[in-house]
Amino acid sequence: MDLLRSNLSRVRIPEPTNRIYKQECCLSFDTPISEGGLFIDMFTFLAFGKDYVGWNFEKTGNPVYLHIKKTKKLVPEDRPSKKPTLLAIGVDGGFDNNDAEYEETLNIVILPDYVSLTFPSVELPEKVRLAVDAILLDAGAERKEQVAAWTADKKLVSTYAMSLQQIDNGVVIPPSGWKCSQCDKTDNLWLNLTDGVILCGRKNWDGSGGNNHAVEHYKKTSYPLAVKLGTITADLEAADVYSYPEDDNVLDPLLAQHLAFFGIDFSSLQKTEMTTAEKELDQNTNFEWNRIQESGQEVEPIFGPGYTGLVNLGNSCYLAATMQAVFSARSFSSRYYINQSLKKAFEAAPADPTVDLNMQLTKLAHGLLSGKYSVPQFENDDNKNIATTPTSAVQEGIPPRMFKALVAASHPEFSSMRQQDALEFFLHFLDQVERANAGKTELDPARSFKFGVEDRILCSSGKVAYNRRNDYILSLNIPLHQATNKEELELFHKLKAEKLSEGKEVSNDEIVRPRVPLEACLANFSAPEEIHDFYSTALQTKTTALKSAGLTSFPDYLVLHMRKFVMEEGWVPKKLDVYVDVPDIIDISHMRSKGHQPGEELLPDGVPVEDDSETPLANEDIVSQLVSMGFNQLHCQKAAINTSNAGVEEAMTWLLSHMDDPDIDAPILKGSGSESVDQSKVDMLISFGFQDDVARKALKASGGDIEKATDWIFSNPDASVSNMDATASSTTSGPNDADLPDGGGRYRLTGIVSHIGTSTHCGHYVAHILKDGRWVIFNDNKVGASINPPKDMGYLYFFERLDS
Repeated sequence: MDLLRSNLSRVRIPEPTNRIYKQECCLSFDTPISEGGLFIDMFTFLAFGKDYVGWNFEKTGNPVYLHIKKTKKLVPEDRPSKKPTLLAIGVDGGFDNNDAEYEETLNIVILPDYVSLTFPSVELPEKVRLAVDAILLDAGAERKEQVAAWTADKKLVSTYAMSLQQIDNGVVIPPSGWKCSQCDKTDNLWLNLTDGVILCGRKNWDGSGGNNHAVEHYKKTSYPLAVKLGTITADLEAADVYSYPEDDNVLDPLLAQHLAFFGIDFSSLQKTEMTTAEKELDQNTNFEWNRIQESGQEVEPIFGPGYTGLVNLGNSCYLAATMQAVFSARSFSSRYYINQSLKKAFEAAPADPTVDLNMQLTKLAHGLLSGKYSVPQFENDDNKNIATTPTSAVQEGIPPRMFKALVAASHPEFSSMRQQDALEFFLHFLDQVERANAGKTELDPARSFKFGVEDRILCSSGKVAYNRRNDYILSLNIPLHQATNKEELELFHKLKAEKLSEGKEVSNDEIVRPRVPLEACLANFSAPEEIHDFYSTALQTKTTALKSAGLTSFPDYLVLHMRKFVMEEGWVPKKLDVYVDVPDIIDISHMRSKGHQPGEELLPDGVPVEDDSETPLANEDIVSQLVSMGFNQLHCQKAAINTSNAGVEEAMTWLLSHMDDPDIDAPILKGSGSESVDQSKVDMLISFGFQDDVARKALKASGGDIEKATDWIFSNPDASVSNMDATASSTTSGPNDADLPDGGGRYRLTGIVSHIGTSTHCGHYVAHILKDGRWVIFNDNKVGASINPPKDMGYLYFFERLDS
């Protein structure tokens, strides 16, 4: 006890603002349940497993720790389940999956000799007792983030509810017997509160749900609100009211009045349909492996180093699938596992290792690759003598909470619990890694994915221009017209037309999907395309040019992104139902850019001559179509201008990626006739890899706006090469290739991230990785031997360059 009293200066009573970690080690995935329990530093309130607490003492000198050890209790097998009523965990009404109960043991431990004092004890100093009580009463930083993320957002009052205009067309809704007015659906029905039409809901990503008739009705009429029939009871706030323009579930304070308009006496209705939240709960709790299993067969689990699953934190499968693919790359496994120990990363980390990307990536790498947490656990772990089948064992997996909280901190979407695009996350993640390793190129594993792209512009004058950029992914369009099964497709379309005329549906077994070879997608990337309204400095006017693209370097790891999501008629996003035949080995040697060739004459230097007094003009057709989708008029104009009026799809892509720009609401700048430019902006563009004179021209042409200047450079590639001689133009324009990896053009397929669903922002992501000569499926925390990897259904393909 005297030893403890002599160290009271290293004990703090937590303040309400302190973050207290008590569920997971900051350096590993150890918990109070782990062997050895968890040690909480009573000065910093960081938690450490038994193998790591000594490192913290060596680094900080903090000797006093609260040791928490939980031991599993025996629980009756017939304990009844409690059904959740709220999409939340750790709160009343949330998930209760009959988790095991544990007996908790608490001790005060003093390092370096691990002197242990029992808690509670009246003999302990009051300061220690108060500090421990505060730690125990606190929910914990990990739990607070978890509960806040899982708790469903509170519904807001719709802006359309109070002024909703209802059409008196004599419609009276009966209390039962409802049916979609456009199909035979009798469930998942929505009543439009403007005209009283009953229509079916959206089709879910797995094929269930409705036929989209309700949302199609909104697109035709713009009638904003609908209520789900079957969810209306005396508790009107519990009813599902959906606002199409607000794209969310909302509250309608006048719902009783709006229902009465169509003769609905809500007080007599009994709830018969699950609300959307309840259906979401049902889908989460009943999401079964057989929805995404291969060929309808069970997959044999695999355990050991490199075969650790990631726990789904709530719509985090996009992160899990992507990180499994990333850490299958030797560049990342070497950087954060083979060549960096946890202790080395901790010693280099700041005072709080939970906010250090290097530390958290090292923690994640060791968790995934060491095999420490990839051990079989059986459904009845208390009776290990029970006979088990090879597929009855599962692993818990590791929860990447600290990593997700850190890497997503600067991104409003990834920090939410909504489903996200795996491609966007991959690019955001590599950007974070590159920033963290700035100035240390040799340590940056992200560069193993980076390569150079060169665009060649052939003007109608016969002169050429070259422009270079760097990228992490090769995004490929899928040329459906090059499908190899055209005859089968024609027969299928005839069969489909016949069945539709007979009022029948085509069964899943009868559906034929286009098959497009990957070679066609790669050829499409390199094929020349026309650029209309290209300003030629040779002709001093706008003309049509031909643009072709090639790679200036071949990365160690090549990631191909299949553009399966396109805009169909009505500008509605649609997922292409197509197979892409991807071979195990590809050769892209033919895609290497040749650069400036002898005899080619470069376009002369020059900035387009335009009236400086005029504001850049946006194509009104593009703007009006974007505005009709609910976007802000000014934002739409900026999107059109910054994509050179290329089209609605390009403008929407720009708009979605720039919604959070700080100057998105700033007025559109007029052209500047001033010769002076801000040197700091010139320096910033130079840091991007552009030349001084090009940066100055771009800033002059864009009114001093850096973002517009960057877009101007890419849309005027002739400006970046115009002052160079024939031998320099192909090697020094744009970003420098000297720092990029390069080699032969032959690659082996090593990873697939596939997507199930109608949108990248819903559905489910799964990874298939080639490990030790066999394909392995990583479906969140489930890891098993793949029977039939979906090589023709991938969204992202990861290739490793073969040694020449």
